[in-house]
Amino acid sequence: MPSRPCICCGALIVLRAQTPNQKYCNSKRCQRERQRLWQSTKRHSDPDYLRNQAEAQRTWAGKNPDYWRSYRGAHPEYTESNRTAQRRRNRQSREFAIAKSDSSALPRGLAEGLYQLRPLGSTRGIEASDEWIVHLKVLAVL
Repeated sequence: MPSRPCICCGALIVLRAQTPNQKYCNSKRCQRERQRLWQSTKRHSDPDYLRNQAEAQRTWAGKNPDYWRSYRGAHPEYTESNRTAQRRRNRQSREFAIAKSDSSALPRGLAEGLYQLRPLGSTRGIEASDEWIVHLKVLAVL
């Protein structure tokens, strides 16, 4: 019977007539990787799937509101590494947060293009739920 190596772990897979295109062996690790890649591809290619996954996550989070608090309590090393990484991200965002103090006094007004829109005084964190990307288009110059 023909065989090929598993693309995840390299173990030889004996190909069956029912699954001639099999690329992963049946180990749990390789099957998890296969599923992870499928889900990632599906999220990028299917907006309905992405919406359904997000809704399922919101529902689960609503039913388990204390999950992260208890997880952080039980895993202090996770909490510390997350804090360290967040401090690093905060430092990096401050380095690049340069604003013009006279941005409203531009001679031609705003140029057409993509802009980030967020509430005044908002801090940039890892989640940008308060931020919109908008496209400004000049319709007429008065």
